[in-house]
Amino acid sequence: QVQLVESGGGLVQAGGSLRVSCAASGRTFSVYSVGWFRQAPGNERDFVAAISWSGGNSVYADSVKGRFTISRDNAKNTVYLQMNSLKPEDTAVYYCAAKETESPHAAVVRSQYYDYWGQGTQVTVSS
Repeated sequence: QVQLVESGGGLVQAGGSLRVSCAASGRTFSVYSVGWFRQAPGNERDFVAAISWSGGNSVYADSVKGRFTISRDNAKNTVYLQMNSLKPEDTAVYYCAAKETESPHAAVVRSQYYDYWGQGTQVTVSS
């Protein structure tokens, strides 16, 4: 079992940047595929980005493509989401999720794929 803790959220003006982190403990994180999701008030939880455990494969939602970058440092058991050119519609609670997998290339958009979830970190973008 792995425990996930998100950090790095906060308040930023439109056009600004933030980097949120997902730190894992409990198991070897290097064999976990990781995804980022977000949920705004009154909305469903939406996919943002995902990365394979090898780091060689990543996928993004169309709404963040070109602005957000997902990366990981397996030596630090941490996955990052760098968010640039933030917009007010990016305001949400951001969650990371993980699943242990034998595939080094798995980067999955479906929330149902993931077994472990963090508690979330709030990102607020003011206009």
